[in-house]
Amino acid sequence: MGKVHNNVKVEMKRKMLEKVSGLKESVVSKIRFSEVDSMAIVWHGNYIHFFEDAREAFGEKYGIGYMDMYNSGYVAPLVSIHCDYKQQLRYGERVRTEITWVDTPAAKLIFRYELYNDQTNTLVATGESTQVFLSVKDQQLCLNLPPFFEEWKQKYVQSSDDV
Repeated sequence: MGKVHNNVKVEMKRKMLEKVSGLKESVVSKIRFSEVDSMAIVWHGNYIHFFEDAREAFGEKYGIGYMDMYNSGYVAPLVSIHCDYKQQLRYGERVRTEITWVDTPAAKLIFRYELYNDQTNTLVATGESTQVFLSVKDQQLCLNLPPFFEEWKQKYVQSSDDV
């Protein structure tokens, strides 16, 4: 019981240090035939693709895309991804993926997602992903914020606090 209690305390402390920022982006996509199963319902694994599309758009908007990281000497692989399914999406509908960056003192990127049926504004899924930083040179895990990310946070954290 003590170990479970300690894990809960660690998770609560981590959540207290995180702060949902004002940095957001939204992407709308039409559900394609290749994304649905034989019942014309979006296959569950494709929701993760919608998350990826939103991360790409966020990176492009805020100057922290995958190539920006790579050109700074880092990559950011996913280490955790979670999706809670609430409603179905069907062939021909439009999905709106809203992504929000979560500020944390740790050397990682955390994003939260909300997927909506764009026609009805119905929430269809929520999720979260975590990425860590690795040095391109030696593939070592960064325990401290990479310099480019410190600069990025200085530029955007203050401005998102003003939003």
